[in-house]
Amino acid sequence: MKCIVLDSNHPDGISLVDLKEPVPGRQELKIKIKAAALNHRDQWCRQRKYPNLKDGIILGSDGSGTVVEAGKGVDPNWIGKEVLINPANNWGNNPSAQGADFSILGMPNHGTLAEYICVKMDRVHEKPSHLDDFQAAALPLAGLTAFRALVYQGHLNKEDKVLVTGFGGGVAQMAVQIALSSGAKVSVSSGEHWKLEKALEMGVGAGYNYKADWINEAKTADRGFDLIIDSAMGNTMNDLIEVARPGGRIVVYGATLGNPGEIDARKIFWKQLSIQGSTMGSDLDFKKMLEWVALHKIIPLVDEVFPLENAVAAFDKMKNSQQLGKLVLKID
Repeated sequence: MKCIVLDSNHPDGISLVDLKEPVPGRQELKIKIKAAALNHRDQWCRQRKYPNLKDGIILGSDGSGTVVEAGKGVDPNWIGKEVLINPANNWGNNPSAQGADFSILGMPNHGTLAEYICVKMDRVHEKPSHLDDFQAAALPLAGLTAFRALVYQGHLNKEDKVLVTGFGGGVAQMAVQIALSSGAKVSVSSGEHWKLEKALEMGVGAGYNYKADWINEAKTADRGFDLIIDSAMGNTMNDLIEVARPGGRIVVYGATLGNPGEIDARKIFWKQLSIQGSTMGSDLDFKKMLEWVALHKIIPLVDEVFPLENAVAAFDKMKNSQQLGKLVLKID
């Protein structure tokens, strides 16, 4: 079968190779992958910026397809069903945080950028009927991360004024759609004017260019935010503290700008702010996310679809932050 593997000896960092088709073990389903979406962790693996890397591992955490074979102990009625995969493995019994054995599909274990994959049956869910294969592939990791950040950690409610930073990536666009569907008033920030225009088309109330003096603009127009969803961290944290309303919540699911320098600690306690970390989500979060998406007919944004053979171009587009929504590979 054709697949994309990590390859530190190749100038692209990845290779298109042929591997033997996997055979489902006990409690496993074999899935013919139709579409697989990229995530930033795939690019970070390619750039050797991720822990526990292994050459030869098939990358990819997100995938949709059709069940073609059932292993021992699995209901054969799964065969023929259109499905997507929960990429979060071994969350554990604590809903507040993942356990020590938690891992994400695609590194260090084989992932979805392949014609076939075998996964435990409890990782497999029927595809929401309103989504096509590419939209379904774009949903799992981004949808789960956004849902937990907003609903479980952020305690989203319809009276909130919500700010989603860095609009354009997969998680951010899902966070915007989930927040909008709740009835909340949503604003976004981005460094690209065309991305802000797309957000306005989707129904957000305001878009702020973080390359400009957006703080005073946001404080004047929105009078601060009850809930802020952020993936950048770095020295922008003080900006978020500034635009947070008293009693506000800041939920951080990434740190693309690294660690912050000095933090305005006095404003944190004086405004009685909550700053909460969030990563992926539990199995219950995933189930509730799928139910929310189905109920509100949310459709993940797909920026572009590439053939598997052109995976390098998709990775490069992600590296250069040229996408709005998810980059998806079509796997024939």
